[in-house]
Amino acid sequence: MDEIVVIGGGGHAKVLIGVLKKSGYHILGYTDVRDRSAILGSPFLGDDGILTGIIREHPRCRAAIGIGKVDASHGRIDLLNEISALGFIFPVIVSPHAVVNEDVLLEDGTVVFDGVVVNPGTVTGKACILNTGSTIDHDCRLGDNVHIAPGAVISGGVTVGNNSLVGTGARVRQSVSICQGCLIGAGATVVKDISIPGTYVGTPARKIR
Repeated sequence: MDEIVVIGGGGHAKVLIGVLKKSGYHILGYTDVRDRSAILGSPFLGDDGILTGIIREHPRCRAAIGIGKVDASHGRIDLLNEISALGFIFPVIVSPHAVVNEDVLLEDGTVVFDGVVVNPGTVTGKACILNTGSTIDHDCRLGDNVHIAPGAVISGGVTVGNNSLVGTGARVRQSVSICQGCLIGAGATVVKDISIPGTYVGTPARKIR
């Protein structure tokens, strides 16, 4: 049974811990800037400063980022790189209640939550979140640190650039390309390519900032 530590102790960490437990990991606990008490039975270990000691005592320990993503910033991928440099491995984590079809490539630190469907030919970068009930159809390309939020639908042949967020219930038409650094608002519908970073809302999606 692989040992793993969760980085972060908020709501995203709670859902992640639930998936890790179903997936057979031995969760050592979680790190955070404050003690939030046990999360689904997983204890608070301390802040991230304790990680050096953990990897020394558990040299094969894995790590998972339990910090969510609500913007188009690059903080999660920076964190993954920093903690990887300590010697931690960030595995791909797939809920047993998700469907990841053949010919799919998921990079380090990507998490696939309950109810997700990922279809053949899709490739993700590192530290992606494919959140509850989202659909990523065939031949999509997701960059590093992309969050596909709960219930979002990404049609076939879509490209989403690094650090972008496709919000809850949003829809992206087939073959559309979204550049890096974009926030697609909840419920938005993207029907044409987006080449300028920013926040897009509505149907069809339009840039508001």
